[in-house]
Amino acid sequence: MNKDFPRIMTLLRKERGLSQKQAAADLEVTQALLSHYENGKRECGLDFLVRAADYYNVSVDYLLGRSPMSTGASVTEQQLPESSETEKYDGVPSGLSVFFQKKLLNNSVDILFALLIKAKNSGLSKSVYTYLSLAVYRCFRMIYSSGRNNDEHGFSIPEEKVGSLTTAALAIEDARGRSAGISGGSEDEKITTARIEQEFASKAPALLSIVNSAEKSLNKLQ
Repeated sequence: MNKDFPRIMTLLRKERGLSQKQAAADLEVTQALLSHYENGKRECGLDFLVRAADYYNVSVDYLLGRSPMSTGASVTEQQLPESSETEKYDGVPSGLSVFFQKKLLNNSVDILFALLIKAKNSGLSKSVYTYLSLAVYRCFRMIYSSGRNNDEHGFSIPEEKVGSLTTAALAIEDARGRSAGISGGSEDEKITTARIEQEFASKAPALLSIVNSAEKSLNKLQ
């Protein structure tokens, strides 16, 4: 049985503000049967699957959890926009403004991937990408869950479990990345503050600032 279909069906109905009774009538099934579909107690037939996709104006692949996009499209490198530099803020912010935080992270990540490209280590690159993806996912869950009206059916992992699972997954990727990165190397490949400042003059302050700030935070926990 597909585990994503019940969750996505429930999410779509709630996002559109429909009662289960109304959605069932529109989809030409009984409320009890729709309830079984949304609770994962029954599997629907192909006819209902197509009808539900048309009703919610999404693709069948999206309903089945095969695509993260409602259109069913896959994400390609060519369709993604470049990083935006258009955000501006006026005056002196109290602490770090969200725009400054974004710049610090964007520039730091640019350096990380520039170093990975030079390292030519696919295992290390995969671990870094997965680690960052997990962090982005967890941050999105934090923002999403802060809104009381946001429906948790948007995710397959319950909120009460996501913290511990993410922490475990991050630890695994950290170990994999360190293992993949073990090699002899040469003196020219050493990463030093001087090298970072020389090769990434405009972006280096962002990364070095984050490193400094992170270590201060971590030292407080020792």
